[in-house]
Amino acid sequence: MSSLTATILTEMHTENSASLKDQLRRAERMKKLRYGALILPLALFLLLTFVWPIAALLKRSVDNPEIVGAFPVTSSLLHNWNGKALPDEATFVAFADELGKTKGTPPLAAAAKRLNMEQPGFRSVMMHSARAMPPETGTSPKDALIAADSRWGEIATWQFLARNASPYTARYLLASVDRKYDEQGNIVAADEDEAIYVDVLVRTFEMSFVVTVCCLLLGFPLAYMMASQPPKIANVIMIFVLLPFWTSILVRVAAWIVLLQSQGLVNQALMAMGIIHEPLQLVFNRVGVYIAMVHILLPFMILPLYSVMKGISPTYVRAAQSLGCPPLRSFWKVYFPQALPGVGAGGLLVFILCMGYYITPALLGSPKEQMASYFVAFYTNQTINWGMAAALSAILFVATLVLYMVYSKLVGSPDVASKAR
Repeated sequence: MSSLTATILTEMHTENSASLKDQLRRAERMKKLRYGALILPLALFLLLTFVWPIAALLKRSVDNPEIVGAFPVTSSLLHNWNGKALPDEATFVAFADELGKTKGTPPLAAAAKRLNMEQPGFRSVMMHSARAMPPETGTSPKDALIAADSRWGEIATWQFLARNASPYTARYLLASVDRKYDEQGNIVAADEDEAIYVDVLVRTFEMSFVVTVCCLLLGFPLAYMMASQPPKIANVIMIFVLLPFWTSILVRVAAWIVLLQSQGLVNQALMAMGIIHEPLQLVFNRVGVYIAMVHILLPFMILPLYSVMKGISPTYVRAAQSLGCPPLRSFWKVYFPQALPGVGAGGLLVFILCMGYYITPALLGSPKEQMASYFVAFYTNQTINWGMAAALSAILFVATLVLYMVYSKLVGSPDVASKAR
């Protein structure tokens, strides 16, 4: 009897345990669902306003819909073409038919413009050939095309058309690093008069680095002073740091043009003090761009530094000095490692903002100071070449990701964290 009772009690205990586990699982599941419901609106907002636009723009850097859209049948036939001899008669027939059907339509204009970007003069070939279609009675499409332009009888012309008869292309990405396809489809260096983008990207990174270093050299002492002062004084200094945010960037750039020009206040003051005898050229060159960009971006360096330094206790440095460590060595070995997260965050923020700057170099710099963002705006607003604009944007986007990975690796590593502690 006692064994039966023990068995019943054991079964009841097992059932109760299983029921309790099920209840806990359901409660945990409901908690996760509630958290997900709270996060869902923000996730959708970020997806629609941040992730999707960036992904759509980056996709533009490899999009090539013009040729396939205008000549779908010809593109399909050229996809299976070996490229060693002229295409077969069916390809000529399909191309002549589609060329005649799209004559005078936007798809043909878009395809001709796209081909003309890679091979100047090809737009005229397309338009002149389209006007000759459909061929006269008794004339084959092949003969009609070659009669309209002799280049349709060359294998290189069809190879060029076949390379572009794909919905995706690497042409824009190659052009953004001064590369292109040759007539055989190999990747080669761009012509000297077209190879400008590597220099532009190097200039962008170089100017961003210089501005970041200048902001760090100016912002670190100020942030350290703010963190060392009583709250009342620190708050007053913070007001002056944030004061530029109340003025438009365009207004601040215009003010620097007034200050730095040949008859501006800076040159007049230097001449009045006898430091210089003739005005210095401080605008429409790199000096003016650096001055204005450092002034505009300095708060973005100070704020991360101050937020980190405010949490560093001064007792660490005092303890090191009390043990006989000199003040400078105490600062470098004890205080600075703890401030490294602020240095990394401020440097990363300023560098990324510099890479995307457009107004300041455009107004205060010469053509030699224009950065990659200028060409993105140029291709977007003037030439309407979304592919090149997206390709240059992709380069900057990849550079941003690499910088963030380096920041996470160096500043967020356990070694740096242990040193900061």
